[in-house]
Parts: sequence; structure tokens; C-alpha cells
Amino acid sequence: MNTIDYDKALYYTHRSEWDNLLILMVRTKDDLLSKKIEHFLHAYNFEHDYSVIQKRLTALLRYIDHALETNAHNEAIEQHAYY
Repeated sequence: MNTIDYDKALYYTHRSEWDNLLILMVRTKDDLLSKKIEHFLHAYNFEHDYSVIQKRLTALLRYIDHALETNAHNEAIEQHAYY
């Protein structure tokens, strides 16, 4: 699995580069990442309750963390299989 999309999502979120995050949402092949970005951006632009925005951001960041951990675990298993 390519982790570049997750790195980009973290970077764009940290830098508040919403236009680039929107482009990533459209281009990524990870449907769940795309959906998490969509929910966050929608809340950020249209929600008046800050707790909802925070909830969507937390969900996005947790998904990215989970995807990166899963990728690292799978790579470790693959490397162990070669030895």
C-alpha cells in the first residue's frame, strides 16, 4: 500500500490547505480516506457547532493513523516472510 496519500492528508490538514485536501479527496484510491476527508470538509465549511467539526477531524486523523499502522504491520509481516 502506498502511504503517500495519508502523508499528504496529514500535511494538508496540519497546514489548513483545504483546496489541496479537496483535490486529494478526489484523486485518492482509498474510498474510506476520501469519505473521511469529505465529511471533515463539509463540517468545516457548513457546520456551526465546533464539536461536530472536531469530531470529523478526529475521525479523519484516527483513520489515517489506523491505515499507517496497518501498512507498517503488513510490511513487517512481508519482510519476516522473506527471511
